[in-house]
Amino acid sequence: MRVSYGKARRRKKKRLFKEARGNFGGRSKLWRTVQETVLRSRAYAYRDRRVRKRDFRALWITRITAAVSARGLRYSQFIYGLKLAQVELNRKMLSEIAIHDPEVFDEIVAVVKQAIEKQASAAAAG
Repeated sequence: MRVSYGKARRRKKKRLFKEARGNFGGRSKLWRTVQETVLRSRAYAYRDRRVRKRDFRALWITRITAAVSARGLRYSQFIYGLKLAQVELNRKMLSEIAIHDPEVFDEIVAVVKQAIEKQASAAAAG
């Protein structure tokens, strides 16, 4: 007996054409091109969900670097001082504080500088 794929195939095509909406030209109109486009777009989406996390971390680090250098420290010294002072704020929170609450960020930098000086004096004495 001959098998008819009519309903299932139409549903599959409809789903993919709907996903390809907004693409230019044949990428949203032609079946073969739509298949390629949707497959590629899913691959990019998967990859870029991870890349987005890297991009945001880089942004936070850039913001912290700018804020810290204005206060006379380097980024690496600042992070080292945070570890010494046992301040457990992540980079996202630090960048938000640096932007929206500079007074609090000044206090954090002061704590970090104090921790670094304490470590340096202990190393010199020991």
